[in-house]
Amino acid sequence: MGRSLDGRVAVVTGAGRGIGRAHALELAARGATVLVNDIGAELDGTGSTTEPAAAVVAEIVAMGGRAAADTTDVASIEGGRRVVEHAVDAFGAIDIVVNNAGFAAGGGTIAEPHLAELEALLAVHHLAALGTMSAAFALMSPERGGRIVNTVSEVALDARFDAGLGYSVAKAAVWSATLVAAREGAALGITVNAISPGARTRMNADLLDAAFRGGASDGLDLDPRHVARVVAFLVSDEAADVTGRVLHVAGTAVREYATQRTSRSELVDRVTGWLAARDEPSETSA
Repeated sequence: MGRSLDGRVAVVTGAGRGIGRAHALELAARGATVLVNDIGAELDGTGSTTEPAAAVVAEIVAMGGRAAADTTDVASIEGGRRVVEHAVDAFGAIDIVVNNAGFAAGGGTIAEPHLAELEALLAVHHLAALGTMSAAFALMSPERGGRIVNTVSEVALDARFDAGLGYSVAKAAVWSATLVAAREGAALGITVNAISPGARTRMNADLLDAAFRGGASDGLDLDPRHVARVVAFLVSDEAADVTGRVLHVAGTAVREYATQRTSRSELVDRVTGWLAARDEPSETSA
């Protein structure tokens, strides 16, 4: 593996397990120094332990890399800012931010929204990303360069998928923030992209296994490392011209999500037909 990230300092939030761990290990293997951020929460976002972050740091050090553990709770704008500042305190710079921290449980329904759960989900996904991006922009802009990758989900804007109110809304907010940040970062040499991951982790293993009768996702190769390899591309020099894009990665398949308005759809035809039928001039206006 080429060490294309030698000399770079990266922050990965939620890096103690699952996809975040894969990001941290992949970036370290490519030469980056990594601040491994994780509070060690349970699947519902509660609780904390230092063990996951420390374990990933130990893995990186064992393979000859450089890393430090960080247990900052990023679930606020200030928390997001602090983790970036901690990377600079520890390693003297910040070049890469990968916003991965989060959980999916809670939020209620449209009929019965649960405010506290919604706020918790928006905090760990949306506000955390705003905080890290805010701090990173301030530090990266004088250097005229930097790479930020946020984590979104298909459930945000694709009606085929349902993950409940809270997680869907939170990920939609991150999606929108990615596009705004990409526009603001363009003049500063900072790229901001998003990854929509399809990987088997403790967060979704039961859901995936239930969807496939054979269990264990029916043999599909949903190793988180496939997602991490695409993130490694997005933070590389080769992707200096890529910003404001959303890539979905599931196994070895890579697809791009793109939204566009169109005048060619069944609904547009229905609306224009309905309007045309009612555009007959009235007697008073004739």
